[in-house]
Amino acid sequence: MSGGGDWRPSASRALLERRAALLACTREFFAARGVLEVDTPVVVNAPVSEVHIVSATVQLGRTPAYLHTSPEYAMKRLLAAGSGDIYQVCHVVRGAESGRLHNPEFTLIEWYRVGFPLAALMDEVEALVRLLLGPAAAQRASERISYRDAFLRELGLDPLTAPDEALEEAARPLGFADRSADRDAWLELLMGSWVGPRLGRSALTFVHGYPASQAALARLDPEEPRTARRFELYCDGVELANGFHELASAAEQRERFERDNAQRRRLGLPVCPIDERLLAALESGLPDSAGVALGFERTLMLAAGASHIEEVLAFPTARA
Repeated sequence: MSGGGDWRPSASRALLERRAALLACTREFFAARGVLEVDTPVVVNAPVSEVHIVSATVQLGRTPAYLHTSPEYAMKRLLAAGSGDIYQVCHVVRGAESGRLHNPEFTLIEWYRVGFPLAALMDEVEALVRLLLGPAAAQRASERISYRDAFLRELGLDPLTAPDEALEEAARPLGFADRSADRDAWLELLMGSWVGPRLGRSALTFVHGYPASQAALARLDPEEPRTARRFELYCDGVELANGFHELASAAEQRERFERDNAQRRRLGLPVCPIDERLLAALESGLPDSAGVALGFERTLMLAAGASHIEEVLAFPTARA
């Protein structure tokens, strides 16, 4: 029988205790703010359509289903039904993700605040992250910088105006050479491999104003339509959180789903069924809200000084 020798957990007892303590702190944090804990299905009928996220499929009867990569769609249905402020601590699964900071199955803390502007949500994210990081964040400042200014500062390129050839040239030293790559592929590579790892070294760094083409489920900024009302949080070069001023238009959301599927066809990727229940919820009226997902294991890694995500998981996928 193969694989029998690695039955033990990869996390120590001390780290398992710390994990439990930080999850308890998280629940206390939201309870003190009157945010309702909810629980939504892991198995869903429609996956996210973003081309850079791989959804795992499961077979339930004759119809394929999917393991959720985020509880976002279901939580927005709750918001539309009048739930008010909500949060969830849940396991999600994303295929093709593994490495020092990645395990295919991981824990998200995801929450939505009704009537919150994006700046207020960033304040709350910072408060929770400081609580979870503990002494590791005590002396650390915070900064908020636009996506554009982060690229200019760290790479000397304007991501909104630089020609595609300049982005490709900047990415060449990273060893990535794909002549079919589009502009967003170059930007995501540069953010993930060059700009992002340099952020959050001396301060908790919120990057906001992502390109409109990377809006995902965020609203576009009416004051700068080339950008979206989206932010990410970086600490010690690690992306911890991704937040949005949530898109509420069912028509625009349908257009984005269809655009994603068109790109999937071009890339030879599976086309995703559209989540009609989410669109119906948006059509019924989503309250003005901001939402964010925080990677719990990455936060725990930084709090504990761990160098690999397997150190903070009882059983990573390789040992499941």
